[in-house]
Amino acid sequence: MGQQVCMGAMLKCSFGVAPGTLMVLPVNRVFTTTPAANIMDNKPMVNILPFGMCQSMANPMVAAATAAALGALTPMPCIPMTPAPWVPGAPTVLLGNMPTLNNSSKLMCIWGGMIAINAPGQTTVQVP
Repeated sequence: MGQQVCMGAMLKCSFGVAPGTLMVLPVNRVFTTTPAANIMDNKPMVNILPFGMCQSMANPMVAAATAAALGALTPMPCIPMTPAPWVPGAPTVLLGNMPTLNNSSKLMCIWGGMIAINAPGQTTVQVP
């Protein structure tokens, strides 16, 4: 069984240089120790905070800075772009009419990064 993810969960992007934090607004009114998350908690700069610097060449800012540095990879500030929801979530447990977010779910950034959950923010609530 996976663990339910809540506010304060530690996230890691495959192209980010620093860990990030999941922010969950209390709109669903379900709490573990803090507000619980569902798969729609994917909004950039609201739910998904920056991961320090971005190293993805698909990011236009990184590509431009790298070209200006004559091909030497030049990371630029991370601005997450996550239009799709987390996948797969826990479809048997609904939270605000959407599957709840478990610790094995992944989120794709438009710049090619895969965002994973390192620590779910709590350890007592499990979901299938």
